[in-house]
Amino acid sequence: MNDLIAASLLTGGALLMLLAGIGILRMPDVYTRMQASAKASTLGAGMLLLAVTAHFEDLDVTVRTLATIAFIFLTVPVSAHLIGRAAYRTGAPVSATTRVERPAERPGGEDD
Repeated sequence: MNDLIAASLLTGGALLMLLAGIGILRMPDVYTRMQASAKASTLGAGMLLLAVTAHFEDLDVTVRTLATIAFIFLTVPVSAHLIGRAAYRTGAPVSATTRVERPAERPGGEDD
């Protein structure tokens, strides 16, 4: 039963990682590429690591993979946010098909 769970998690994780790679290649601008890569790769890596946990059935491996999953889930969204913020501040071009909602100007200062 664990082999079936591991195989399905491995397949799902690999497909999500493939989807993230395709998203990076196919999306038109940095903002949509960032979105595609951050979401799909985070979930894909989590599924791959859960497949490792299901396959080995060892407490040491389980603790290490869960710690790695927690690290990935904490760092990838933060780095994607910082990449998006840097792209916005440097004036990275937006695709004509991307819908943009500008934040309201704050009185008395520049946007951070």
